[in-house]
Amino acid sequence: MADYTRARYLTNESINFRMFTEEQRARIYYAGLEILERTGAKMFSQEALDILKKGGAWVDGEHVRIPIGLSEWAVRTAPSQILLWDREGENRLVLEGCNTYFGPGPTNTYHIDPFTEERRRPVLKDTENVAKVCDALPNIDFVQDLGTPTGVTTNLADVYAFSAMVKNTRKPIVHWGFDIDQYRDMLDIAAAVRGSMEDVQKRPFLTLYSEPSPPLMHSDEAIGKAIFAAKNKIPIVYTPCNMAGATDPATLAGCLAMGVAESVVGIVVTQLIREGTPIIMGGVYGIMDMNTTVYSYGSPEFMQMQAGIAEVAHYMNVPVFGTAGCTDSHTLDAQAAAEAAMSILIACEAGANLVHDSGYTAFGGAGSTFQLVMADEIIGMVRRIIKGMEVNEETLALFDIDRVGPSGEFLTSMHTHKHFKSETWFPTLMNRMRYSEWKEVAGATTMGDRIKDKTRKLIKEHEVPSLPDKVLKEIDAILKKAEEREARKASAKKKK
Repeated sequence: MADYTRARYLTNESINFRMFTEEQRARIYYAGLEILERTGAKMFSQEALDILKKGGAWVDGEHVRIPIGLSEWAVRTAPSQILLWDREGENRLVLEGCNTYFGPGPTNTYHIDPFTEERRRPVLKDTENVAKVCDALPNIDFVQDLGTPTGVTTNLADVYAFSAMVKNTRKPIVHWGFDIDQYRDMLDIAAAVRGSMEDVQKRPFLTLYSEPSPPLMHSDEAIGKAIFAAKNKIPIVYTPCNMAGATDPATLAGCLAMGVAESVVGIVVTQLIREGTPIIMGGVYGIMDMNTTVYSYGSPEFMQMQAGIAEVAHYMNVPVFGTAGCTDSHTLDAQAAAEAAMSILIACEAGANLVHDSGYTAFGGAGSTFQLVMADEIIGMVRRIIKGMEVNEETLALFDIDRVGPSGEFLTSMHTHKHFKSETWFPTLMNRMRYSEWKEVAGATTMGDRIKDKTRKLIKEHEVPSLPDKVLKEIDAILKKAEEREARKASAKKKK
C-alpha cells in the first residue's frame, strides 16, 4: 500500500534552477579574488588607498592589490541579510537567499512620454509619474527614477529626483548621486521625512548606489560614495556595468570573475571602515553586440550572466543586485515583451535579490512607464510559477474527488470555493476573454492598448498619501541650501 504520510509536508516551496555546480560557483568567486591579489586594481581615492593599506593591502601609487585572505574576511563580515523599509518604516524587503524584488532603473537619457508617446528628454514630472506608478503597481517593490530629469540645476538633478520620488511613493528607493554633497542632501531629506537620521539608519528606506569603472578602476567618486555609506550606516549597491568583449573578457565566465573582483573591492573598503556595513554586490552584466556595438539588455548572454552572478553571490552569502524587465526594443512590441518575460523569469529562478531596470527600453537609453507596467504583469505571472505547489492531504483533494466521483463536477465544490483564489493567478492585462466578448465588450484591444490605458489611468488617478507640510517645507529648505551651494561652486569656478 502506498505511503501517503509524506503528503503532509510542503515538498517544493519554490522553483529555482542551477546554472552552476557548487564547484563552478567557487571557481568564479576565487578567480575574482585571485584577480585582486594577482592583477590588482587602480584606485583614485587617497582615502580608500589609506584604508586598504592599513587593512593589509599592497599599495603602489594608485595601484592596489588585495590579498585573498583580506577579501575572504571582508566577504564573511558583510551581512548576508539586509532589510529595506518603506517611507513610513513599516513594510520591509528582506534581501537574503533567493528572495527577489523588482523595481525600475535609473538615469536614462530619454523618456517615452506616457501620453504623446514621444521620445524626449526626461523632466521632473516624469520622475513624479514613475514614482506614482511604482507606488500603485503590486509587483514593483522599490523605486528608481527611470530618467535623469532636465529643467533643474544640472548638478542637482539627482537630489531633485529623490525629492520627487519620496513625495510620490511610500516604497523603498534605490538612488544614485553625482557626488558626496548630493548624497548628504538626500540623507538630510530622508531624515526630514523620518524625523531623525538615527531612524533612517535603523530602518533605511533609501539605498545609495555607486559604480566602479571596468576594467578594474575605482574613481574617487565611486569608492567615495561607498565610504560615505559605510560611515553613515546606510546600505549601498556597489555594482560594475560589465561588457563582455569590451571592458571585460568575451567569455562569460571571465566577465563574471572580473565583476566579482570589482564588487569585492567595495566590500573590502566598506568592511574595513565598519564591519557589518550593508552592501549589495553587482550585477549588471552584458555583451557588446559586435554587429552594432551596443550594450545589449535583451541578449541570452545577458540573462545567463544575471543568473550566474546571482548564484555566485549566493555562494558568497552576500545580497545581489540583478537586472530584468528590460529590452533592446525601442517601442512596446513583441520583442519588448519577450525579452522582459525571459529576463524576469530567469531573475526569479536564479534568486537575484534587488532586481532593477524594469522599464528600460532601447538597451537602457530610454525609460518607459509602459514597459514598467507590462513588467508588473509579467512579474505577477512569474511569481505564481516560482511559488510552486503544495502537496499534502488537503491539496491532493482525495476526499473531494471521491465525493464527486466519475461524471461529476467540481465547480460547485466547497473545496474549489476554498482554494481557487489562492491557487490561481488572475491577470489584469492579459486577455482571457472569449472572442465575442473581446470584440464587443473590450473593443478588440491589444495588450499594448491595455498597458497604455492602465499607465495613463494610474498617473491620473493614483493618490499617494502626502507628506506633512512641515516635512515638505524642510525639503524645500534643503533644496534651497543645495542651490546656494552649487551657485557658490559655479561662481568660484568662474573666478579661476
